[in-house]
Amino acid sequence: MIPLGGLGDIGRNMAVLEHRGQLLLIDCGVLFPEDDHHPGVDLILPGFDAISDRLDDVVGLVLTHGHEDHIGAVPYLLRQRPDLPLFGSKLTLALVQEKIREHRIRGAQLRTVADSERVNVGRFDLEFVAVNHSIPDALAVFVRTSAGTVLHTGDFKMDQLPLDGRITDLRAFARLGEEGVDLLMIDSTNAEVRGFTTPERDIGPALDRVFSTSRQRIIVACFASHVHRVQQVLDAAVAHGRKVVYVGRSMVRNMGVARDLGFLHVPGDTLIELRDIENYRPEDVVIISTGSQGEPLSALSRMANREHPVIALEPGDTVVLASSLIPGNESAIYRVINGLSRQGARVVHKGNALVHVSGHAAAGELLYCFNVIRPRNVMPVHGESRHLIACGDLAVATGVARDRVILAEDGTVVDLQQGRARTVGSVDAGYIFVDGASVGDISEASLKDRRILGEEGFISVITVISTHSAKIVSGPEIHARGFVEDDHVFDPVIKLIVSDLEAALADGVEDSYQLQQIIRRRIGRWVSDAHRRRPMIIPLVIQA
Repeated sequence: MIPLGGLGDIGRNMAVLEHRGQLLLIDCGVLFPEDDHHPGVDLILPGFDAISDRLDDVVGLVLTHGHEDHIGAVPYLLRQRPDLPLFGSKLTLALVQEKIREHRIRGAQLRTVADSERVNVGRFDLEFVAVNHSIPDALAVFVRTSAGTVLHTGDFKMDQLPLDGRITDLRAFARLGEEGVDLLMIDSTNAEVRGFTTPERDIGPALDRVFSTSRQRIIVACFASHVHRVQQVLDAAVAHGRKVVYVGRSMVRNMGVARDLGFLHVPGDTLIELRDIENYRPEDVVIISTGSQGEPLSALSRMANREHPVIALEPGDTVVLASSLIPGNESAIYRVINGLSRQGARVVHKGNALVHVSGHAAAGELLYCFNVIRPRNVMPVHGESRHLIACGDLAVATGVARDRVILAEDGTVVDLQQGRARTVGSVDAGYIFVDGASVGDISEASLKDRRILGEEGFISVITVISTHSAKIVSGPEIHARGFVEDDHVFDPVIKLIVSDLEAALADGVEDSYQLQQIIRRRIGRWVSDAHRRRPMIIPLVIQA
């Protein structure tokens, strides 16, 4: 087993299982970039490079559910091998199909599976188990091989009163535990949260209170894949006599898919088009929008920045952020909340009302699973380091030996042999950055340059020299961007640069690169001493 993402981050979930020369992939998601650490990056992919030369050995990709951090990278993998077989539930594959169509990929092989179904994929015997999550039709997968068995839970919780009536199949978990689970790869996101996750049904009264106290428009922002939450908003809108409009391309697409497949029930004459919104009074409208994580180009962010082409917020409007706060998005979300508040909107969020519950099992639910399944080895997945460690501690508390809890990182190679899991090495599973049409061309060094440009500024120094006379013909001319307003602040260092260059030329130094390095060192030291800054410095020496 080799995790290629999802261990240490909330996102880009992907694992590789290798058995007798064949590879089985589980999930293929994206990680959303952080503004401060990944400037200009659109998406971050799992470590495909670790298997790029072995894609012909891949017998299938199992997708546990339809969230972006589990399916978002599928089109990028299919670019390398379009005919790779995909296995998933009806809703999951329908959402993937939309992505494949958007990326114009042909030849994809989609195989729909259902809970309790058992299929052979190469040398892997797969059995799928129903699990409850914040998106319908989620699945766990039990993998049988001649070398041992693995149960991968995917993302799950144990809501006993789910909106769709589909609970996590603990009977199947117990049955598989009796058969023998050599390795349990288990969702760890909420391992630090005590007790049990709040049921989705408890959100209904909170939404009803929001609708009852709102006298103008209501804007609800949530994930474009959160079908359950959209269903609750639709039900509340109908109960209070409001029309509903979807805003955001992914929201319109995903809810259309969910409705067509019967996972979303929309009463007749409820939906209206965005272009018709001005025909209704503000108190008769509910807007369901993307942008709950503060994404810069999302519909909600554009509203907060007064940039949306159709929707202009008015004092008294109510905005509901019906989602969790993904680590790393805090600044972007608070920036959106402040922008909405400045326009007079009332902002309701998880911090001041019960408008969202997690889709991940809390500590109490994880303890139940460990006791029911009784795994021989445990490998926490889907979480930051603190989540993985907390999940491992829960496993130990239920009787799993400490040395049978594998706290892995992305790229860790774990061998399962004769019922024992051991860490045996590692492979490179670093970030692959998507920047516009570029995939994998952006390096950490490029991002470092971008961060320097954004935080410290840019200085260029242009000098013309004569190699015949060994003298400076023109310059140095210094120009700065994002550093200071007036270039005259560099007057003191110009004399120092001239002195250094004349000394070097007198010593017979004529190489442009060496002269540029002299300039870089001199101005770099001066800027650091005088201004406590480390801008990007680009010296240019022209030989005349």
